[in-house]
Amino acid sequence: MLPVYSGGHTAYQTFLLENLRKYYPDPTVFSKSTWDIIERFWNLDLSYTDELLRSKYSVFGPKPRTPSCMQRSYLLSIDFKVHSLTDWAAQLKINPLYAILSGFRFGDTPGVGTFYDFLNRLWDSDSDNLSPHIHPLKKKKVQKPKQKGEKAESIEKITVEQLFKSMESSSFSIDDQPYASLFKIYNHEFLTVSISKGLIDTSNLSIAGDGMPVVTSARERKHRICKCSENGITSCDCDRYFSQPDCDVGYDSSRDCFYHGYDLYMLVASNSESDLPLFPLLNPASKHDSHGFLETYFRFRAFLPDFHISKWLLDSAHDAMPYYQYCRENGIQPFIDLNEKRGISMKYKDDFTIAKDGIPICKAGRKMNHDGSEPSKARLKFRCPLASRKYGCSCSTPCSDSKYGRTVHLAMKDNPRFINFPPRDSKEWKLEYNARTSAERSNKREKIDFQLESGRHRSTKMWYCRLYHILMLQHLDAWDLPYESTLRKLILDVA
Repeated sequence: MLPVYSGGHTAYQTFLLENLRKYYPDPTVFSKSTWDIIERFWNLDLSYTDELLRSKYSVFGPKPRTPSCMQRSYLLSIDFKVHSLTDWAAQLKINPLYAILSGFRFGDTPGVGTFYDFLNRLWDSDSDNLSPHIHPLKKKKVQKPKQKGEKAESIEKITVEQLFKSMESSSFSIDDQPYASLFKIYNHEFLTVSISKGLIDTSNLSIAGDGMPVVTSARERKHRICKCSENGITSCDCDRYFSQPDCDVGYDSSRDCFYHGYDLYMLVASNSESDLPLFPLLNPASKHDSHGFLETYFRFRAFLPDFHISKWLLDSAHDAMPYYQYCRENGIQPFIDLNEKRGISMKYKDDFTIAKDGIPICKAGRKMNHDGSEPSKARLKFRCPLASRKYGCSCSTPCSDSKYGRTVHLAMKDNPRFINFPPRDSKEWKLEYNARTSAERSNKREKIDFQLESGRHRSTKMWYCRLYHILMLQHLDAWDLPYESTLRKLILDVA
């Protein structure tokens, strides 16, 4: 039968208060960290989950568990660092706090199968993965970088420019995605709430992006489905069966090793105080960040069209000319670090060179002084560092006879990769670019604090379920708790 909802979030608060009074009449038995979790879930309204998932239950059969209680319980399992659903189902049977905080009566809690049934309803696809299990071997593999700490070179079949054109011409609909229900719940119950609390400014949004390795297994698991070995052929290019078809082998530059799993690309609101995540996408481990950003960003723009993006904060892996051209055409300020492998100097007007930080260098090899900007003409002004209006130029080989010294105007249209606003040598640029580390801090929260990789799942469905619920907890933790605990006061008043 369909789930029965009586009272919504108010009914849950009443249930929680009554059972805390019964099992824990003294609030001081909880540590501060545990009490913070209790307070946050006491105020967390998950009624939208009940509305969204109602149509996914049959009108026949026994009475199901309330979807909001199942979701709340799954969130709690991640918050309390219980990584196995089997272990969590067992904990619910022996720990009254876990049961009643989930919304279940102690002694009447769901089994592990009920949790998997609930997570299946959050996945809008008949397949647990995005790709079929049987597919060809990849002919080109990721190579280890020559220097330690460097990222592996891209093995993508198309260029960044080609991918830009493909993404711009594609139309993405959230209803066509298998993680549609997960995203809708995350957006409605967490992202929108963070926006309403003023934690994210959607009218002037700066986004930082970064890829993060997610290890799913110690090695790639595949086996042959052909009969070549029976015919004496030891090496063949026939299709293989992959147990994790959406994963492959990539290189983790921070750990300096190869790994098997995903490359999680995360978009973060860099101008939010709590480094709040906006949108994630799981790509194969071999996916280069320059491609991962585009795959993620254009889906993000399609799913959340009301967000006004004003700035991109990206590392040197994204340093490609199409990025700057797109930003210029769409009114976005790019703050992208230069990649030395793609060239860090260029000839400008025959007798000048533009250095790594976008500053022109004169014939004598000196960096010129920044002497103003002209945003209306999209150009920067630089003048000779040795010129003086009073004494003229002290250089032994002056570039100009004028006392004012040689002046150079750098026009953005000539090379938007090197010439941008604000200039890379300015305090404004450095201060803004420092906020790019918000993506790394957000990734650290997911990987270390919430122990994303401890899920040890085999399907993309389960990884997305775990990932989205970790993002929900990140937003939940950023919401301020009331100065005086209403729940604690209610328990003590009765006691």
